Amino acid sequence: MSKPIIFGEIEGFQEGHLFKDRQEIMDNNFHRTLQAGIDGNKKVGASVIILSGGYEDDIDHGHEIIYTGAGGNDANTKKQIKDQSWDNTSNAALLVSMDQGLPVRVIRGYKHKSDYSPREGYKYAGLYSVIDAWEEIGKSGYKICRFLLRYSDFQVVSHSLQDFSATLKRRKETVILRIVRDTKIAVDIKKLYHFKCQVCGTRIPTKSGYYAEGAHIKPLGMPHDGEDCLDNILCLCPNHHVMFDKGMFSILDTYQLIGCETGKLIVDKNHRINATNLQYHRKVHGHE
Repeated sequence: MSKPIIFGEIEGFQEGHLFKDRQEIMDNNFHRTLQAGIDGNKKVGASVIILSGGYEDDIDHGHEIIYTGAGGNDANTKKQIKDQSWDNTSNAALLVSMDQGLPVRVIRGYKHKSDYSPREGYKYAGLYSVIDAWEEIGKSGYKICRFLLRYSDFQVVSHSLQDFSATLKRRKETVILRIVRDTKIAVDIKKLYHFKCQVCGTRIPTKSGYYAEGAHIKPLGMPHDGEDCLDNILCLCPNHHVMFDKGMFSILDTYQLIGCETGKLIVDKNHRINATNLQYHRKVHGHE
């Protein structure tokens, strides 16, 4: 019978703990397999990843990690020989962790090329949150699934997904994984559309007026580096904002909607949208 997936901290092991090898990691249920880098499944999510130098595209900044998903590597040479897929069980598991805000334990191995890696063994780096996911062409010329993980400055001890959920309910702090940037430009774009969603035309009434959200086409910050400007922002309802950020639908240069949405984006004559940003969104979410 396989061991249960444990989310959050494992009692008795502090951040910085050094494991001798993968066998010791598995014996303590920190990661349940000897080979895979990601431990989890598409039903409950991913509880841990191991950075072990298996993918040349990994980028490690310490508090932020751009992690390459699973799949596409030759079993013998370990080199990538085909595209990765979001249908891969491990990649799908990380998407679930991102959507549900589940903590992911990160372990760095001695083969991982980073200033934060141990010279020998495997070092526990603490809990991280999966902030973003996208796809791009890797150094070997094949499609790779990419995940942005950010260090969490809170630690949660848990022994099951149910226990973790209960622990969060007991916590007094509120952990916000999504940064909302309501800049003047976002306010301007919402006023231009009278707070109506450019996809569905809905505007949400509140006690003080109407509500909508400014959605960046090319996301701000690392690793996307989008700009906070009018040609890179849309006025969307909360539902379509989340769906757009998750890549459930995208937009052609003609403003035709593709993916799970049909029809055409509502565009005011005074709103010029940068087609390059639309192309970027389609590319990273696999709509090209």
